[in-house]
Amino acid sequence: MNFENLLITTENGIGQITINRPSKLNALNVATIQELHNAFETLDADAATKVIIVTGEGEKAFVAGADISEFANFSVEEGAQLAQQGQELLFDFVENLKTPVIAAVNGFALGGGLELAMACHFRVASDNAKMGLPEVSLGVIPGYGGTQRLPQLVGKGRAMELVMTAGMIDAETAKTYGLVNHVVPQAELIEFAKGIASKIMRNSPVAIGFAIKAINANFKDGVDGYKTEIKNFGKCFGTEDFKEGTTAFLEKRKAEFKGN
Repeated sequence: MNFENLLITTENGIGQITINRPSKLNALNVATIQELHNAFETLDADAATKVIIVTGEGEKAFVAGADISEFANFSVEEGAQLAQQGQELLFDFVENLKTPVIAAVNGFALGGGLELAMACHFRVASDNAKMGLPEVSLGVIPGYGGTQRLPQLVGKGRAMELVMTAGMIDAETAKTYGLVNHVVPQAELIEFAKGIASKIMRNSPVAIGFAIKAINANFKDGVDGYKTEIKNFGKCFGTEDFKEGTTAFLEKRKAEFKGN
């Protein structure tokens, strides 16, 4: 995979996507959003990739926001289209991948950057990370899912305050709020994320994919998450991973999952 704005590595079942626009603090422009879609789609389709980590190049920023210069002169219709296309192409797409996605938040995660991190299945942060949704300071609101995912993660009141003040919170506050799971020194961030990834990879990738669908269902309007859980629980019984997992347990050995 060759990209203009991304660096991709794959090793030992872990795919790492690094957003590589350090001169722009890794801001998301339309081209980068398209490249991210292509990278996530390719890694998700690769059976050898069990976990995906996404991070930003350099020590300053995960993603410092969207590229404002691209949409400063947009009309009402163009603005709505920008949000819809971005959500479908990247943010909703990442949330619903069957492959677990960990956001390794190094430095600033603002606006679209925080929205990308929130679309990932969970987040770990460096101790110098700063997070926020400053869009109202520009006369606009978060448009890539921020008004929906932030309240789900931190609660309505905290989300309202963060959005309305356009403020930033540090990594430890984000951890207290439940926005990130762990905070570690920046130099240790990627290895820490890989350590979590290695724990994930011990388990059935098929079951994990079904679990992601079931958990996400609880946050979708008009969807009964319990019914989704029941359906996907049943599907597990028809997989080779289920046969291997239960057989290994009864035989008191380590399961060797093949992901089917």
